[in-house]
Amino acid sequence: MIEPLVLVVDDEKQLRDFVAKNLEVRGYRVVIAEDGIEAVKVFNSHDIDLVILDIMMPRMDGLETTSRIRQSSLVPIIVLTALDGETEKIRAFDLGADDYLTKPFGVGELLARVKAVIRRSKWASPALLEGKIEIGEITVDLERHEVTIDDNLVKLTPTEYNLLVFLMEHVGSVLPHDIILKHVWGPEYGEETEYLRVYIGHLRRKIEIDPTNPRYLLTERGIGYRFEEQPNISASP
Repeated sequence: MIEPLVLVVDDEKQLRDFVAKNLEVRGYRVVIAEDGIEAVKVFNSHDIDLVILDIMMPRMDGLETTSRIRQSSLVPIIVLTALDGETEKIRAFDLGADDYLTKPFGVGELLARVKAVIRRSKWASPALLEGKIEIGEITVDLERHEVTIDDNLVKLTPTEYNLLVFLMEHVGSVLPHDIILKHVWGPEYGEETEYLRVYIGHLRRKIEIDPTNPRYLLTERGIGYRFEEQPNISASP
């Protein structure tokens, strides 16, 4: 089995070497880049499995780099942020980042996030690979990992897909934030409610007619989220 190839991007050599060396000694293959422009070139010339990149970089920052990569790939991306970088975190998620690490971070946290993100980049578990879920106009083909609305294909990332499947499997039930996070993101998560806010927003923009007035993905304030069953809407005869 070939170990994942990780692209590490940071203009700070000490941090770049810290991340790269700790991944390499644990079997990961690593390529490096010093800024966003170089990162895009390296990404396009390698079969990358994971990108770890700093937000604050010269020439092209991590946000623009994330956006460029997302134009052609769903590869998982972890961004590195400063302690006061809350706005940048949310912006990175909106552009397609999958996770973040707040500087300074230790080896244990780095490895846990890398494992979790690579695990999440896979589609739903083998136990869910048969049959379909049909609720209202939305159909999920569990074998093909396809979501359609009125037979129109909806493009989802693996995390968006797994989140939608989990909510649809529990249609009508209010699922607390921590339960959703631990199931979709992994047991290492539970408090990162900003992940859910962003990804629920992504899903609403993709499956709701009016994302600001959702029919399916409903918020239970202070508790979690609920997928509500909606009847098929047919034209009057």
